[in-house]
Amino acid sequence: MPLIQPTLRRLGGAVLDALLPPHCLTCDSPVEQQGTLCAACFRGLHFLTPPFCACCGVPFLHAGQAGPGGLCPSCLERRPAFTAARAAFRYDEGAKRLLLPFKHADRTDLAGAIAAQMARAAPEMLARADLLAPVPLHWRRLVSRRYNQAALLAGALARQARKPWLPDALRRTRPTPSLGERGAAERAVLVEGAFAVRQGARPAIAGRRVLLVDDVMTSGATAEACAAALLGAGAAAVEVLAAARVPDPRLEASRT
Repeated sequence: MPLIQPTLRRLGGAVLDALLPPHCLTCDSPVEQQGTLCAACFRGLHFLTPPFCACCGVPFLHAGQAGPGGLCPSCLERRPAFTAARAAFRYDEGAKRLLLPFKHADRTDLAGAIAAQMARAAPEMLARADLLAPVPLHWRRLVSRRYNQAALLAGALARQARKPWLPDALRRTRPTPSLGERGAAERAVLVEGAFAVRQGARPAIAGRRVLLVDDVMTSGATAEACAAALLGAGAAAVEVLAAARVPDPRLEASRT
């Protein structure tokens, strides 16, 4: 049986590919393997590599933008509650082609491929983590969307890294408006106190290193609020892993 099962899986995959030829995750271009991107879409993704802030992971245009300790201006002004944050992609048009259908168009099949790139971006974080927890949606938004994209990513990462995860460790205590076009200070005010650890999750969190998972990290206000709630429930430390990171407009200003 151990030899027969892999053979059957390969045969089933070959039959499926014959009936439904593999195509790119974000366009209709043919690819060699299901669940992959074509060369053009792959080139459109900008993977986050150094230089970036040693704490929050925001990308720098060049190493000279780093302050003491390799920190960005925001982290120099005030260190966040989480220890460190990393992301797989820079949030730009290429990343949006992958993440927006996943987030808003029921493309839940993208979770595994996105999570694989997140794992590639921060293997040390996954190695250190005792458990994973997603940023939660408010129940009203969850009902309308039908799934929490951060929870899908956390589950896929947990399976890939063979780590435990708590899909409902955190809850939103109140709905928050869309943060898309708001500045960092306004975001922080809107999410302050908006997250709490579920009572039943506290024993699993106490004394553990928690890896907080989200799809897009912008100013870090949501991650900060979630990390504060987890630390308040006894977590030993909180790190953050996102699919994509939005650049800081202040750092980007020198590009023009």
